Amino acid sequence: MKNLQTIKLATTALVFFISLSITAQQKVNASKIIKDIKNGKNITYKNATIVGILDFTFMNDKVDKLPKRRKRWWNNNNSSNLIKELIENKISFVNCTFEDNVLAYFHDEDSGYTFIANFDDDVVFKNCNFKEHAMFKYSHFKEDAIFSDSKFNEDSTFKYAKFKSNSDFSNTHFKDSSTFKYSEFSKKVSFASSIFNESATFKYAKFKNGVSFNKTRFDENLDIKYTKVQGDFDITQMHVEFHIDSKYTKINGKKFRYN
Repeated sequence: MKNLQTIKLATTALVFFISLSITAQQKVNASKIIKDIKNGKNITYKNATIVGILDFTFMNDKVDKLPKRRKRWWNNNNSSNLIKELIENKISFVNCTFEDNVLAYFHDEDSGYTFIANFDDDVVFKNCNFKEHAMFKYSHFKEDAIFSDSKFNEDSTFKYAKFKSNSDFSNTHFKDSSTFKYSEFSKKVSFASSIFNESATFKYAKFKNGVSFNKTRFDENLDIKYTKVQGDFDITQMHVEFHIDSKYTKINGKKFRYN
C-alpha cells in the first residue's frame, strides 16, 4: 500500500511538472493568432512566447490589392493614405513575451500607404515583454486598454492614439524612446510607478479626466508642451532627471508648476 501511494504521488508530481513546463514554455506563432482573429475568435494567452511579427493591420493581405499611389514627399505619411482595420475580437495577453514587432501601425514606403488597426473590444497586454518595436500610432481603443506591468525594450509609439475607456500604463518600463504625442485619454489614466529610461513625449496630449504620474521616473527629459489636463493631476514623488518642457501646458486651465 505504501509503495502504491508513493507511485501515485510521484505520478501526480510528474504530471504537474510536465503541465507546468508546457505552460511556461508555450510558443505560439503570430500567424496563428492573426488567423484566429480573422475567424472571429477572441484571443487569450497566458505565459506564452509569441514568435513572428504580430501584425494587427493585415497589411500583407491588402497592399497588393490597392491602387498605385504617386509618391509625393510632402504627403508621404498623410492621414489620407490611411488603410484601417477594425479588430472586433477581445485581445488578452498576460505574462507573454513578443519576440518580434507588434504592429497596429505600419507605413509602407513602397506603396505609400499607412496601415493602422483600431480595437473595438478590450485590449490587454499585462506583464508582457515587447522585445522589439510596439507600434500603436493612430489606434483607437474603444474599450479597456491595459498595458500595465509591461516592458518595452525598443521604441514604442502611441502617437495620435485615442483611448475611449479605461487605460492603464502603471508599473510599465519604457527602455527606449516612447511617445504619446497627440494622444487622447477620455478617462483617467495611470502611469504610476512607471520608468522611462529615455526621453518621453506627451506633447499635445489631452487628458480629459485626470492622469497619475505618481512615483513615475523619467531618466531623461519630459516633454509635455501644449499638454492639457482636466481633472486630477497626480505628480506626487514624480522624478525627472533632466528637463521638463511645459510651455503652454494647461492643468485645469492653469499653467503647469513643478516644484
